[in-house]
Amino acid sequence: MMNGKSLASGLLGLLVSGSLVAADGGKRANELGSMGPVPKAVCGPSDHTESGLQGQTTSAERAVVNGHTDSEGGYNCNLELVGQFRGEGAFSQNGPAYFGHCAYMATENNPSQAHPGVVVIDVSDPRHPQPTAYLAETKAGLNPHENIKVNQARGLLGLAQSNGPSFAVYDLNEDCAHPKLASTFDVPNSSGHMGGWAEDGKTYYIGQSFRGVNGILPIIDVTDPYNAKWLLNWTFTGDGRPHDLSTNADGTRMYSGQPGNFGVAPTNSSFGPDGLVILDVSDIQFRRPNPQIRIVSRLFWNDQGQAEQMLPFFSHGRSYLISTDESGGQAGVGGLAAACARGASPYGYSNIIDITDETSPRIVSKIMLEVHDPKNCSSFLKEPPELNGGNLDYSTERCALDRAINPTLAACGSRGTGTRIYDIRDPLHPAEIAYWKGPAPRTAFLPGSGSWSPSVDRTVEKQAGLARFVKVPAADGKGHELNLWLVGDGGGFQVLRFTRDFLETHPGKAIHAESLKDD
Repeated sequence: MMNGKSLASGLLGLLVSGSLVAADGGKRANELGSMGPVPKAVCGPSDHTESGLQGQTTSAERAVVNGHTDSEGGYNCNLELVGQFRGEGAFSQNGPAYFGHCAYMATENNPSQAHPGVVVIDVSDPRHPQPTAYLAETKAGLNPHENIKVNQARGLLGLAQSNGPSFAVYDLNEDCAHPKLASTFDVPNSSGHMGGWAEDGKTYYIGQSFRGVNGILPIIDVTDPYNAKWLLNWTFTGDGRPHDLSTNADGTRMYSGQPGNFGVAPTNSSFGPDGLVILDVSDIQFRRPNPQIRIVSRLFWNDQGQAEQMLPFFSHGRSYLISTDESGGQAGVGGLAAACARGASPYGYSNIIDITDETSPRIVSKIMLEVHDPKNCSSFLKEPPELNGGNLDYSTERCALDRAINPTLAACGSRGTGTRIYDIRDPLHPAEIAYWKGPAPRTAFLPGSGSWSPSVDRTVEKQAGLARFVKVPAADGKGHELNLWLVGDGGGFQVLRFTRDFLETHPGKAIHAESLKDD
């Protein structure tokens, strides 16, 4: 199975210092790649494809005709559904997380739910994923928001309560389908939003994105998961506050996705310019007395709004990050019209950032769709909003790789473009090869969904969570195939695979074979 543990071991082997360079990596030190929309996927003859701009669900596709919308059927390109557990819906933005043959899907904590808490799903049979437990015994499990993270190296699930102090860690090693609560306690002054593990699984950082006390970063010592304890709260006096975060393999560097100022008062010290801050967290990692967090470098951009993920990988001699941004220029003062006027991207997209020299990170390419292109911004000004549900948002929230070393594929989930698959063998020139936009949930009763409301008609499926590539035995019993796990607000947990039409093309067969290779 191609899972997060192989990604972690790859990082441990290569990203030790955060700036490893192979012998031939220097030849790309000054190169720049694609800075506009990536090439479109070539879809198969049986696919139900989107008809507008790349990533868009058009007004016509969302229009109600005889009680139905075209988007109710969903849209696919080179991907098909294998299995699904919809449950009561999901809060796709909250995670999900994965370990072994299990998935962990957060829900909305709605009083109408029959089964509140994080849903544990056994995916031993990809055609029939089944719920096995609901983690509802702690406030963190009931409402983790974006703090649901698994450390693959140690088999630990960390949960931090959204806008509250509760923290919990579960042991997944004995039986991932029935996690064992190892520790839970309240963290002083914590008001969690997002966060993540140090790579070695001994430290959990609770990111305080939209709320908090002067930009604090609560830090949890999980050296003994059965006696996890609060270590300290670091207070940022300037840049560095993370929305989402990751670390290098030895835990001495934190890659902080710092959210921008959109939507908050400029005097709020919890926010800063939008982009990447690389932090030296060696003192925390080595448990030094009077620990300090120091800024190594900064890289900001002003055409988006709320930087989120920073996903490390290593490709052909160089170290990179993939960023995501959950709100483009439309989240700024004056909204979408102002963003268009100043030439900003209307919605958030991904940058590929070279961090081989961590003191001087630089954007070398973009994973951008046509809906993100500033040239198309004005075309969205007359888009009808969801009924009682606000405007559409095509921002990219999270990406996942098939492996951390020389990856072949990236899967990026979003608020409105579905889940897009990219060929990333050349990080400077990514290309779209497939997408999955699940059926619009419309008015289905889904109290566990992050986007459900009794008064809202949802004509677009939100898939803003983390995906996962998994290698499984092929359905015909011959060799292996690649599955993709993801979660949507309306569709819940879904298992996908590439279509036969795609795999019978020369490019599809080559990409699939490359991705199935061992790390």
